[in-house]
Amino acid sequence: MGTSRFSDRKTVVALALLCCLLWGSSYPAIKTGYEWFGIAAQDVPTKLVFAGWRFLWAGLALLVLAMVTRRQVWGLGVGAARQLVVLGLAQTTLQYVFFYVGLAYTTGVKGSIMNATGTFFSVLLAHWIYHNDRLSHAKIWGCVVGFAGVMLVNLGRGTLDLDFTLLGEGFVVIAAFVLAAASIYGKQVSQRMDSMVMTGWQLALGGAALLAIGWGLGGSLTGFTWQSTLLLVYLALLSSAAFSLWSLLLKHNRVSQVTVFNFSVPVFGAVLSAIFLGEALLEWKNLLALVLVCVGIWLVTRDAPAPKESAPSATPAK
Repeated sequence: MGTSRFSDRKTVVALALLCCLLWGSSYPAIKTGYEWFGIAAQDVPTKLVFAGWRFLWAGLALLVLAMVTRRQVWGLGVGAARQLVVLGLAQTTLQYVFFYVGLAYTTGVKGSIMNATGTFFSVLLAHWIYHNDRLSHAKIWGCVVGFAGVMLVNLGRGTLDLDFTLLGEGFVVIAAFVLAAASIYGKQVSQRMDSMVMTGWQLALGGAALLAIGWGLGGSLTGFTWQSTLLLVYLALLSSAAFSLWSLLLKHNRVSQVTVFNFSVPVFGAVLSAIFLGEALLEWKNLLALVLVCVGIWLVTRDAPAPKESAPSATPAK
C-alpha cells in the first residue's frame, strides 16, 4: 500500500477504526488473561509480570520493525537514553501498575469508559503547559460532558450512591491521568527522535521494569497453555500493530482527522467486554454514560491542531 493511500478517506476511516478496535479489545483480553493464567484479583505481583511480558514483547517488536525500516535504534546518546528511561517508567511501568490492578477490581465495561478520562486530562494539562493549545468552548463542554458520563457510570442503585472503589475505578482513572501527563513529556522527547523508536524503547524498558518489580515481589506467571500464550502474544502485537498504523495515519493526515476516532475506543471496549465477558452493557446508565463520554471525546478532538509534534500525545496506547 503506497503512502498516498494513507490519505484516502475510506482508508483513514478503516485503519483508524481498526486501531481503536484493537485498543478496545485489550479490556476483555486482559481480564480473560487473568482467568486463563489463574491470576487472583489480589495477586498484584503476578499481574505486573503478566503486563511486563506483554509490553517487553510489544516494545521489542516495534524496535525490530524500526530496524527493518532503517530507523536509528542505537547510539541515541546519553541524554536520549535518560529520557527514554524516564518515559518508560512513567508511561508504561507506573501507568500500567495502576491500570492492571484497577481493571481487576472493576468490569471491562466500566474500565473502558473510565479510562477515556485520559483524553480530557490531556486537554486540561495542555491548556496549562502550551500557549498555543488553550481550552476552547468546544473543549470545555467536551470535558464537562465527558466527566458527567464518568460520574453517571459510577452511580449505584440509589440516586446519590456511588459504586466507586479506589482499587478499581480509582486506579483506572489514576492510570489515565499518568498516561496523559507522560504523553505530554513524550511529545517533547519525540521532537529529537523517531516516534516509533521512542515508543519501542519506552515499551521495552517499561515492560522490563514491570517484570523486575513483579518478580522481586514474588510474582510468577504460570498456567501457560496454547490459548493463554496466544492471548499474551495478541496483547503484545495489538499494541505494536495499532501504534504503527496510527503513526502512519498521523503522518499523512491532519491530527484532527485521525484523533476524532478516539471516541470509538470506549465503545469497542464496552461492547467487546459485554460480548466476551458477559458484562452488563444494556443498563440505561452504562449506555448513556458511553454516549456522553463519546460526545465529550468528539468535542475535544474535533478541532485538534495539525502540527506533527502533536501526534505522540494523540495515541491512546492501550
